Amino acid sequence: MRVLIVDDHPMVIEGCRGMLSGQKDIEVFEAHNADEALEKYASTAPDVVVLDINLPGVSGFELLRLLLKRNPGARVIVFTMNDDPVFAARAIERGARGYLAKSEDPKIFIKAIRSVEAGERFLSNNLALRLAFADQSLTKNPLDALNGREIEILRNLANGKDMTEIAHILKVSYKTVANNCILLKRKLGARSKADLLRIAVENKVAMKLV
Repeated sequence: MRVLIVDDHPMVIEGCRGMLSGQKDIEVFEAHNADEALEKYASTAPDVVVLDINLPGVSGFELLRLLLKRNPGARVIVFTMNDDPVFAARAIERGARGYLAKSEDPKIFIKAIRSVEAGERFLSNNLALRLAFADQSLTKNPLDALNGREIEILRNLANGKDMTEIAHILKVSYKTVANNCILLKRKLGARSKADLLRIAVENKVAMKLV
C-alpha cells in the first residue's frame, strides 16, 4: 500500500513515518505543500493521501478539491490538529474519506488508513459521536458562527488591509482588532493570518456586502 503524507511540518511527517514503520506492507511518501503533493500523487499513485488542512500557499481543502478533480476516486484522510466537528463535516462534505485529529492514538491512525484503503469511511469513535449528536448547523458554513465585527475584520483582511488600517476603518483600537483575529483563528481552526486569508477567499467573504 502506498501512502502519501502531506504536511508542512517535518516533525509531523516523521511522526507519521514512525507510526507506520511497523507496517511492512506500507510504503510512505511525503509532500510539504500542494504543488509537491500533486506531483507526488501523479508519480506515485498513492492508495491513500493523509492531508493536513493548513498548508502554505494552497489550503488543504483546496488541495482536496484539486485531488478529487484529478481523480474522483482519490482516498483522502484529513489529518489535523482541529478536532472540531464543524471541520470534520466540511471535510466529509468536500469528499474526504476520513477525518482524524493528530491527538488520536497511533493505533487509530493505522486503522484509519487501512479502513479508507479498503473503501470505507473513517471517523474516530469520539468524533463520530460528537457529529451524531450535534445539531444540523454543523454542516453549514463555519463563517455563520462569526459576529458582524469578525466578518468585517475577515473581509478587510481578504481585501488586503492590515490590522492598523482595519482598526481605523472600524473605528476601534488596534488591540481590539488583534484580539478579534485571535478569536477568529480559534473559531476557524487557522494557525496564521495567511490561513485566515485563505478561509476568507474560499468562502468569498470579500464579496459580501458591507
